[in-house]
Amino acid sequence: MAQGTPTPVDFWFDPQCPWAWIASRWMHEVALLRPVELRWRVMSLAVLNEGRELPPRWRDASGFGPVRVCVAAEQKYGPEVLGRLYTEMGTRFHHEKAPRDRGTVAAALRAAGLDGGLADAMDATEYDPALRASHRDGMDRVGYDVGTPVISVAGNAFFGPVVTPVPRGEAAARLWDGVLLVTATDGFFELKRTRDRKPSFD
Repeated sequence: MAQGTPTPVDFWFDPQCPWAWIASRWMHEVALLRPVELRWRVMSLAVLNEGRELPPRWRDASGFGPVRVCVAAEQKYGPEVLGRLYTEMGTRFHHEKAPRDRGTVAAALRAAGLDGGLADAMDATEYDPALRASHRDGMDRVGYDVGTPVISVAGNAFFGPVVTPVPRGEAAARLWDGVLLVTATDGFFELKRTRDRKPSFD
């Protein structure tokens, strides 16, 4: 772990997004070399895409399931469990290509040391108000024309980075330093180039 007083870093994720998954693994690398305290928060692509003209696979109501379970786990155990639950879900979704169904989510819960019965929350709309509030908290910081992840540090929030594969070691730390430098510049809004690679989880 890096030395020094840790800086809180809030990271909003939807466990189904491959780009957020890569960024989250990058942040784990950053935490080894920079004094950061990762705080995981839930957002939802299903909420973000409501009312948008998108292919059916992006508007599927089943997209609410995993994030509802994250909210249920947070309410039962506290926010500190979100990081390990996200790791277990993401490993199954993105590396193992497991179906994003109740069985996979229940297995992720158990592997994270949590109640596998919380997988029932996939179909429980009672968690939606808290989900939407968490989602709104992240999106209000950056605007609604971006996606996941959203990262907030020292009062400065941004979408991304969108990068593949996961930067490791000193490369991860250098990217973090650069992202902080650029996004903390007053009036800075965007750097972008067309993606020519699919997400790589190697």
